[in-house]
Amino acid sequence: MNEFLFTYGSLQPGCAPPEIAPVVAALEIAGRGYIFGTLRRVLPYPGVVLGCETDRISGTIYRLGADPEMLRLLDAYEEYFPETPETSHYLRVLHPVHWEEGRIQPCWVYVLNETAPTSD
Repeated sequence: MNEFLFTYGSLQPGCAPPEIAPVVAALEIAGRGYIFGTLRRVLPYPGVVLGCETDRISGTIYRLGADPEMLRLLDAYEEYFPETPETSHYLRVLHPVHWEEGRIQPCWVYVLNETAPTSD
């Protein structure tokens, strides 16, 4: 079964910073799509909050290959720690994504962890 990753921010093609750019460049683009949520600016990157249909957030859908290292590297970049999600800046969740061609399919999405401790 194919797994997919929906991206809306710095993981967009041509937008990835140097520390993750080689990983993003190795991903296969499967299509474009959108999710509903609220886009918040968390300096210096955006973060999505799900659970409301305020905004239609467009993005790129990547097909994840068989190499689990790719997802581990993306998790590290997004500061998602599967062993301790409560300390993660973002969470990786399966969420329905509306593909341009009309289908709706669950994809991994990095969403803002609103309960994570901040360094204010």
